[in-house]
Amino acid sequence: MEPVISLKNVTKEFKTLNRHEGLKGSFKDLFSRDYKIVKAVNNVSMDIYPGEIVGYLGPNGAGKSTTIKMMTGVLEPSSGSILCNGIVPYKNRSRNAGNIGVVFGQRSQLWWALPAIESFRILKEIYQVSDKDFDDMMSLYATLVDMESLMHKPVRQMSLGQRTLCDILASFLHNPPVVFLDEPTIGLDVSMKAKIRELIKTLNKEKNTTVILTTHDMGDVDALCERIAIIDKGVKLYDNDISHLKEMFGSYRTLCLNLTRREEKVSEEHEKKLISDVERILGEKYKEEDTFVVSYADGMIEILINEAKASVVKVLNTVQSEYKIYDMKLMEISTESVIKKIYEGGAKELIS
Repeated sequence: MEPVISLKNVTKEFKTLNRHEGLKGSFKDLFSRDYKIVKAVNNVSMDIYPGEIVGYLGPNGAGKSTTIKMMTGVLEPSSGSILCNGIVPYKNRSRNAGNIGVVFGQRSQLWWALPAIESFRILKEIYQVSDKDFDDMMSLYATLVDMESLMHKPVRQMSLGQRTLCDILASFLHNPPVVFLDEPTIGLDVSMKAKIRELIKTLNKEKNTTVILTTHDMGDVDALCERIAIIDKGVKLYDNDISHLKEMFGSYRTLCLNLTRREEKVSEEHEKKLISDVERILGEKYKEEDTFVVSYADGMIEILINEAKASVVKVLNTVQSEYKIYDMKLMEISTESVIKKIYEGGAKELIS
């Protein structure tokens, strides 16, 4: 099967000025040639196939939006190659735009003062959708959502959830092979999130549309994505099935220990000392690398344990030999926890 999107060793560099402080510095910057090169995306390769829903994840500033902008043709890569539906996006922007649907955050593609149905009709003409195809899509939409309550309502009178719902419908209207969704459920309540997730899942299945989803909401990831790609500081860290990630960390659990009295205030310096001490204690007992990741959160030391190499009970006894434990809890590691650890750098070595 041919990929619908293919990235080969894609890099995007930006040249930024090293700015100086103060008024004198501002004048100096007018004539300065002191630039630095920042790699927003660094040697990323990826093939995405028809009908996939791929979660493209990463912390703020990781390079997600830059990658999406290159896929949609907004930006040209500094090196490497991109094909989207057999088209080089930045060389054929108009043609590429006709083959994709896009929902970027809360930037609506609907006309603010018009009822939603009028926006849909304008988009029909822009994308040159035939009457039959338009009617077929509207019929399909009617089976998925309550169209009557939305179609004749001006966009400005809609709630955020209703507007997002209509934006997603608009992005699928011309039956594109690929749809890019950037934070589609941001700011929505639980009920509306569930509706939008179900809508995306159904449209993907009915039309075999490839969906690239960027989100910070792990609920979106668990509900929609079978595959995830994780990027940080422009470098791709992980690209595989979400089930593979869960299996990889299936033997991991997090032991949370309170090593200080509740009324005792813990300084940042003391936090670092606790982490250092626990790492030392465990390092002396267990010589193998990648057995633990130690961090501090919510007043407790968190020890991510690889139970294939060390049992929770033995770890607890080892720490207890040097520290009094005031409270403890044991947590199964969730998708969110794994990805958070990867973002923070604590588990990067565990997936390499």
